[in-house]
Amino acid sequence: MHHRTVEELMTRDVVRARSDTSFKELARFLEENDITAVPVVDEMDRPIGVVSEADLLRKSADQADPSGLTPVPHLEAWERAKAEGARAEELMSAPAVCARPEWSVVEAARLMGTQHVKRLPVVDEADRLVGIVSRADLLRIFLRRDEAIREEINRDLLRGTLLLDPRDVTADVRDGRVTVSGIVEFKSQIPVVEQLCRGVDGVVSVSGDLTFRTDDARDASTGT
Repeated sequence: MHHRTVEELMTRDVVRARSDTSFKELARFLEENDITAVPVVDEMDRPIGVVSEADLLRKSADQADPSGLTPVPHLEAWERAKAEGARAEELMSAPAVCARPEWSVVEAARLMGTQHVKRLPVVDEADRLVGIVSRADLLRIFLRRDEAIREEINRDLLRGTLLLDPRDVTADVRDGRVTVSGIVEFKSQIPVVEQLCRGVDGVVSVSGDLTFRTDDARDASTGT
């Protein structure tokens, strides 16, 4: 099976800023390129941080309401420093949380989740910026056609990897939802089949309608 990598999904032509890029230049980068964040790189093109719309909006949120109806929000020291910042190095979230081109979608998604970020600069072996991958990029795998998912599961997984007879086990896919039907030799094979199906790019869910010829779990527990 082929799992798409970050390199296949990332944007390669990356708009980047320098540490001394001004607030207005950053705002213009976002507007002109229709993006929501820009990585900040050093002189070796290595990401040192990321400036997002949220970082820039702190300046607006810190301003007094002309009507006097909305009080100025309390900001932590680091938030106050960003709100008062005028250059990328003062505004950016740092250090930059980065991914590698060879990573799988799962690896990138887990890092985004644990670090609470919406995009990852992608770096090569020398930590130089080669792309950027966003949540939207990772979600593109779920746009795969049902026919492509079905063919990969039936041909590559069930036949090629698990060596199951197509007359015994087959998979159907509708809107990314996989149903595996048929009969396997051993009961212990069922969770293996279902778990491998979940790992196919584009699969939303897996339900099994599998039976078995031999309950090897029972035989193992009784010693027969």
